[in-house]
Amino acid sequence: MTDRKDELATNLAKVERRIADACAAAGRGRGDVTLIVVTKTYPASDVRMLAELGVRHVAENRDQDAAPKAAACADLPLTWHFVGQLQTNKVRSVAGYADFVQSVDRSKLVTALSKEAVRAGRELGCLLQVALDAGESERGERGGVAPGGIEELAGLVAGALGLRLDGLMTVAPLTGEYAGREQAAFERLMDLSTDLRRSHPAATMVSAGMSADLEQAVAAGATHVRVGSAVLGVRPRLG
Repeated sequence: MTDRKDELATNLAKVERRIADACAAAGRGRGDVTLIVVTKTYPASDVRMLAELGVRHVAENRDQDAAPKAAACADLPLTWHFVGQLQTNKVRSVAGYADFVQSVDRSKLVTALSKEAVRAGRELGCLLQVALDAGESERGERGGVAPGGIEELAGLVAGALGLRLDGLMTVAPLTGEYAGREQAAFERLMDLSTDLRRSHPAATMVSAGMSADLEQAVAAGATHVRVGSAVLGVRPRLG
């Protein structure tokens, strides 16, 4: 085993223990929570090592990094999640490799994703990114649809060819009433998920929590946590 693979294995084991402990504390089974490793800024070689260590879900937030990495790892049994803010001019590329787009937050993006998914002959799983720092009908600082816009956007995704409405995603907000209150933010997302599932019962995914707050997300009921630095180390600064 290389030094890097040793490092990844050690970090991955620590994160797995954190998730298992959080599940136990919440009275949930470990199988209730899926770990997504966020590999942004790290090379395809790290993705290969993670796959060898049993990771099956990876995430990226920039298409210019993700597309070549996904191509280089196309032989691996991985599920790719796109989690960054997505511009419509990148949709054709993303639709070619992503299995899930977790950052759907506006109707224009739904239209573009549908068109390119159909063109590629693929079905894309979509999560609506919810902005808990936004007013009822505004957009969030880091993207996302306001809680008041979920129902309409969900209907658009559910009715779009090539797309599948799978659930909701959020990032703990830095401003607004939930700033510094991660658990309360994630509990609010769970309430919104419950509301969504009344009209879209299959939209059961709830993606919340990262390296610093995965325990709060698991306690609130998240089905997926997105962990980067706790597995891969502190990322180099982007120039």
